[in-house]
Formats: sequence, C-alpha cells, structure tokens
Amino acid sequence: MPPILPDFSNSVKLKYVKLGYQYLVNHILTLTLIPVMAGILIEVLRLGPDEIFNLWNSLHFDLVQILCSSFFIIFIATIYFMSKPRSIYLVDYACYKPPVTCRVPFATFMEHYRLNLSNNPKSVEFQMRILERSGLGEETCLPPAIHYIPPAPTMEAARGEAEIVIFSAMDSLFKKTGLKPKDIDNLIVNCSLFSPTPSLSAMVINKYKLRINIKSFNLSGMGCSAGLISIDLARDLLQVHPNSNAVVVSTEIITPNNYKGNERAMLLPNCLFRIGGAAILLSNRRSERWRAKYRLVHVVRTHKGADDKAYRCVFEEEDKEGKVGISLSKDLMAIAGEALKSNITTIGPLISSRRLSTFASTLVGKQSLEELQKNLQLSAEHVEGSRMTLHRFGNTSSSSLWYEMSYIEAKGRMKRGDRIWQIAFGSGLKCNSAVWNCHRTIKTPTDGPWAYCIDRYPVHIPEVVKL
Repeated sequence: MPPILPDFSNSVKLKYVKLGYQYLVNHILTLTLIPVMAGILIEVLRLGPDEIFNLWNSLHFDLVQILCSSFFIIFIATIYFMSKPRSIYLVDYACYKPPVTCRVPFATFMEHYRLNLSNNPKSVEFQMRILERSGLGEETCLPPAIHYIPPAPTMEAARGEAEIVIFSAMDSLFKKTGLKPKDIDNLIVNCSLFSPTPSLSAMVINKYKLRINIKSFNLSGMGCSAGLISIDLARDLLQVHPNSNAVVVSTEIITPNNYKGNERAMLLPNCLFRIGGAAILLSNRRSERWRAKYRLVHVVRTHKGADDKAYRCVFEEEDKEGKVGISLSKDLMAIAGEALKSNITTIGPLISSRRLSTFASTLVGKQSLEELQKNLQLSAEHVEGSRMTLHRFGNTSSSSLWYEMSYIEAKGRMKRGDRIWQIAFGSGLKCNSAVWNCHRTIKTPTDGPWAYCIDRYPVHIPEVVKL
C-alpha cells in the first residue's frame, strides 16, 4: 500500500539555505557588532593596562563631543530594543471536561444510528467500520442534543452547547490564572461551523461584562487549524500593543452539524468529532515571564486554497436529498500531505526530532497519525499524547492540541527547556505549525481533563475494535 503522506525529508535539507539567509538578515546588526566588539576586546587585551591608561590621558573630549557620543549610543540602543520582537508567553490554559452524562460508548452510538438510519443499513454498517478503526475509546462525549432520537439540533441547543463549553473553559482559566474579566485586552474566539449572530465572542463579552474598548475577533470556517490561526493573530496583536494580554478560545460546536443523510463522505465527521474546547491566556508582559508555562517561538502558516482540489477537499454542502453536511474528499490525506510538505520544509530544520520533546496534531484519525509519525520519524512517546487524546476525547477539532498538551503535563513529562511542536490541518486547505519552549518545569496538575483518568493511560489501541 503506497504511503498516504509524501516523504519530504529531502525538501527539509534544501530549506536550510533559505533559513540561513533569513537568520542572517534578521540578525545583521548583532552579527556585525560581534566581530567589531571582539576585535576591540583583543586589541585592549594586547595593549595592557599601562598603554590603555596613557591612551586615555592623551584623549581630549569637550562637552559637545561627550553629549553627541552619549546621544548616539542611546539612539542605537533605542532602535535595537524597539525593533526587537516582544516575547509572547503562554501563562496558562484550561480545557473543558464533558460530564459523564454526555458519554457515548460504541454500543450507544451504533444503537442511535441504527434507529436514525433504519432505512439505510449500509450507511449504518459503514459507520460501524469507521468507528472500529477510528482509534476512539468508549468515553468520548457528544452534546445533549445529539443524544435524542432523533437528534434535536436547534439553534437554542447549539447556543446551549457553546455556552457550557466556552464558559466552563473560561471559568477554569480565571481560576487557574487569577485573571479578572475586566483585565482582558484582546479576545479571540474560533469556531468553524457554528457562527451565530451575535457572534460567540460577543456572547463571551456579554457573559463576563468585558471592557467596552476590548479588541475582539470571531473566526469561523477555518476548520481544525483555526486554533493556531488564533494564536498567530494574538501574537500579532501583542507585538503592536505593549503591556497587554490576549485570551484565545478554541472550540467546535457539534450540535448543528450532525449529518442525518446517507452520503458516506459526509458520515465520517459523525464518527470522529466530539465535544470539547479550550481557553488560553497569552501575554507580552515581562511580569508574567516568571509564572508563564511556555514561550512562543515560531508560527508557520501554509494555505493551499489556490488549488481547486485542496479548496474542496473539506467542503460543507447539501447532499442529493438537501441535507447539509461536511464532505471529506478521498484525496484529503494526499492533499494534506502536500500542505504538510510545504509547511515542514520551513519549520522542520528549526525543530529536528533530536530537539523535539512533544508533538501535538489535529489529524482526523488514527491511520493518518500513524503515517505522519512514520514520515517525520517520530518516536512512540512523541505521538502518545495525540493517540491518547483521540482515544479519550475523540477529535475535538481545534482544541485537540490543548488536550494533548494537557496529557503530557498530567504525565509529569514537561520540563523546562522542552520544545513542543503543534501542527494543525484545516479546511481550505491549511497546515499551520506552532513551536513553544517550556519556560519552567510543570508540576503534575491536580485538576484538568485528565485528572481522574491519567493513571489508566497509555492504553493499547488495537488496529480494529470489533463491534
């Protein structure tokens, strides 16, 4: 069987030349001053203390020269520090943990679809085969409206899911960080498929009575990669607004997007996607440096939307019966592989597997994750967080990355200096990467989504779970 993803290791090597040039341009001032300062230091050491003292006595400075020299030094130092990018810190984050009442074991899932699709047993059998090979476990959760027979995907139910997921994650973030709602400077909410009016960001502002001058953004239609797009947007905002913070909320609302038709390409999301969400606090304040968990190092975004196949490989549309669903193309993984190739040839040399401590991905299922592990030559430990998150929580879209990060922390493996690579794929088609440095050794948390089950993981995930 041919590989799903292309082998792009050779492209990574070619990119070193470009990265070297970029590094030279970005650090031209530093690289110019270092040899000059080194030459001066060598000459001073060669002269000795007596010659230096005689040379100093022979110099004659007047007040104008001293003032001009001081002004020049201050001017150069000011330009240097103003042009230097601000460090962006991830202070902390919180993930939503669904209640056990939302749990959907395999037997319950299949029973519901046998009843809902009783006139099409082939579609039921198809979903069973997908579920058997998905890598999901028995504890994944769906929102209450999907538990009804038939499902009740009303606007009220969708808003209810958004409120419980987003507000729960925000409340946990406030509790963990001590952040007060009035202190939020920037708010970014991303949810791909549910975009009501007023927006979800307005819903958050209304709930917590945020400031009237808050800068708020609501991103939709960007798929599983929207979380890292939000991080990139927050980074840009924090670069131009000093002494400020940003809260990013990543989620996907499942209620209005449960497909009730018979098209196989549209039935796949029903089997894989589950309820979830996360809230993240970013800051550029130096005072937050000491308690921050991570520092943002790189963000690389790749968009293949100019290609027609890439544009349509994840597409929301109506089927022949007029029922709306998300169609996943059979070419999805091949197209995602090309997007990954473009993305990793830029970021790959910066995070070779020898330096990589943790890897997190929003890939759709188990098979694609295995192919990615093989192509990137990642160890089993590198992808353990992704596998176990898929098993415990399912694919929670853009928030999956934070459940995976939380898994590594719950295992006590996140140490100061570790490097974390997050990679996300989304409709369009997009492939986005973010690299973080662990700023301090993370103590094993006593709360969070993994608090009451981490001792059971990792678990063995069979190739096929017979239902």
